[in-house]
Amino acid sequence: QVQLVESGGGSVQAGGSLRLSCVASEYTSYMGWFRQAPGKERERVAGISSVTSTTYADAVKGRFTISRDNAKNTLYLQMNSLKPEDTAMYYCASGNRAYVGRWLTWSVRPDFTDWGQGTQVTVSS
Repeated sequence: QVQLVESGGGSVQAGGSLRLSCVASEYTSYMGWFRQAPGKERERVAGISSVTSTTYADAVKGRFTISRDNAKNTLYLQMNSLKPEDTAMYYCASGNRAYVGRWLTWSVRPDFTDWGQGTQVTVSS
């Protein structure tokens, strides 16, 4: 089981920026960010593959950037132009397999088997 630890959350005003980090105990092919706001279902935010192919939800496209540093087994999410609707608990996830299907703009569906505990992002207007 891969251990994932997120950090970097906090409270910012609308228009501000935050950078989330997720340190993994080992390398995995697929990594992704999800978020869940109170009373809402968990939603996909962004994903990155082993060959650094990236994909984003429409709600964050152009504002968020996902990246990874394989030497450090670390996943990042740079969040700019934050909006109050971005307020949520953000989770990173990882997996080594993918199946035929659709996941955001990818034509494969990663099997995210390991999850972090989350980091809270709060954006005030």
